[in-house]
Amino acid sequence: MSTVVSIAMLLVACYVALLLAAFVFQSRLVYFPNVPSRSVGPGPDSIGLAFRHLDILTEDGISLVAWYVPAAEPRGTVLFFHGNAGNISHRLESLRQFNELGLATVIFDYRGYGQSEGEISEAGIYRDADAVWRHLTEEMGIPPHRIVLFGRSLGAAVAAYVAGRQKPGALILESGFVSVPDLGAAIYPWLPVRWLARIRFPTDEFLQSSACPVLVIHSRDDEIIPFEQGVKLHAAARLPKAFLEIRGGHNDGFLVSEGRYLKGLDAFVADALGD
Repeated sequence: MSTVVSIAMLLVACYVALLLAAFVFQSRLVYFPNVPSRSVGPGPDSIGLAFRHLDILTEDGISLVAWYVPAAEPRGTVLFFHGNAGNISHRLESLRQFNELGLATVIFDYRGYGQSEGEISEAGIYRDADAVWRHLTEEMGIPPHRIVLFGRSLGAAVAAYVAGRQKPGALILESGFVSVPDLGAAIYPWLPVRWLARIRFPTDEFLQSSACPVLVIHSRDDEIIPFEQGVKLHAAARLPKAFLEIRGGHNDGFLVSEGRYLKGLDAFVADALGD
């Protein structure tokens, strides 16, 4: 057997092994509950915000940990769906921003994140989202039309999922992606990602069933989820919809562009909730 053939066979074997690893260990490429840590750090009171703990039980018996951060005479309540890494204690700056906008916030950890029980899965995260929505509307008595669903990164897909099943006042998608297969195919064109993907989070499909006002926020500087993904989400959303372009990286754009960001959020919420 020639050296060239041997090298070719070795490369093919390595490629097949890579495909197998990507298929089997897919969840480890999507969910990062231990980055930077699963340990929950200081709460909102560490930045001067009053809050209370919420314990929310899902339909399959998983206990979720959440925080409720009130606002004086709130114009609405944000239901916050965070991204695929870390936990609720890593989102304090966002809680501050919403509070400054006169919005109360409920933020929770998905199963397997922070102090929430259970093992992470796409289906499980959808159940978590359903449970938290029920808690807000049934246990806390918050009118659906006064709830703003906010999702960042992976959370954008989860927020869109809820918007497609319920009737919230508004939906905000920040640094979101069209779907896991679509994002993977854009980042790894040399891999058959659409064929390999078992985890989907089809944000664009969920948007087809959503009837509330939608704001898509994305940065051209996003180094993790390309700007074009945000453009595609805006195109997929039904009217009424708006697009807010910011600057800064995937994890700090909302701070780098804080002035423009807060102005855009304020205008969108005022229009969507009618205040």
